[in-house]
Amino acid sequence: MINRKIPVIAVAGPTASGKSSLAMRLCKDYNGELISCDSMQIYRGMDIGTAKPSLHDRAEIPHHLIDICDPDEDFSAAAFAELAQKAIADVHARGKTPILCGGTGLYLDSVLNGVNFGDMEPDPAYRAELLQFAETNGAQALHDRLSAIDPEAAGTIHPNNIKRVARALEICHLSGMTKTEWDKNAIRNESPYSACILALDYKNRENLYARIHLRVDEMFAAGLENEVRALLNAGYLSPNTTAGGAIGYKELLGYIRGEMTLAEASDAIKTATRHYAKRQLTWLRRNENVHWLYPDNERYEDDGHLIADAHAIIDIHTVMSYRA
Repeated sequence: MINRKIPVIAVAGPTASGKSSLAMRLCKDYNGELISCDSMQIYRGMDIGTAKPSLHDRAEIPHHLIDICDPDEDFSAAAFAELAQKAIADVHARGKTPILCGGTGLYLDSVLNGVNFGDMEPDPAYRAELLQFAETNGAQALHDRLSAIDPEAAGTIHPNNIKRVARALEICHLSGMTKTEWDKNAIRNESPYSACILALDYKNRENLYARIHLRVDEMFAAGLENEVRALLNAGYLSPNTTAGGAIGYKELLGYIRGEMTLAEASDAIKTATRHYAKRQLTWLRRNENVHWLYPDNERYEDDGHLIADAHAIIDIHTVMSYRA
């Protein structure tokens, strides 16, 4: 019997690893459209700090799930999965290849693994209590509360992402289970996709860090400070929002408040981004279906070899997926 699942290609990896460039090339080679799997690129106005694809790239290749909500709006992995599934169906129905690209592992998994997170009703009073605790005692103190009861979940959530930390504590409060247990018990339906997942990493970690530092420098040169000030003046970037705790924005807010120099803010962004890249890689390495590519492999000095290997992996995967 022939496998009728929708074929998709996913390009994952840590920030600044070259995902967007590879995904763009694959879109051209496989008649594809790009579906972003980035939890920050969904926000309008947060362009420079989230390294959104350029307007030129978006004009050349259709991009989906970018600029879909304002920075003060609530958004979840479940909401993303629903929108991404609709986008994949639309792209596939038009005879094109859905190509997912992004570094938010939870978003990618929520789509490809057919996870149903359930409809747990929030507890606004308890949530407000947690946010007030963070405001009074600091984000780290709230994160420490999560670490005490669910160290595995705490390890995947940055202390400054107060909203996600509070949600993890809220899940425990409402269900009696840790977030880690809740996720493991989430309903996993059979995936409707035949997914080939490519992930980028670097043999020499310093090469990745150099790319991260260069990207941060380029963001500052492109006007990141002005972008943060404009969002702040528009009433966005509240400390209690996901956007307000985003890397690059949070540190510059500290500079604007006079808590650090601009150079210190830049160094803080680079450090936070390196730590985030480690967490991204840790998440991806749990997935046995990931095919790894290393751009700093000696044979990839000519970019053509990297593309050729990506094509070979995709071709092998396609043959196996559609074997009778």
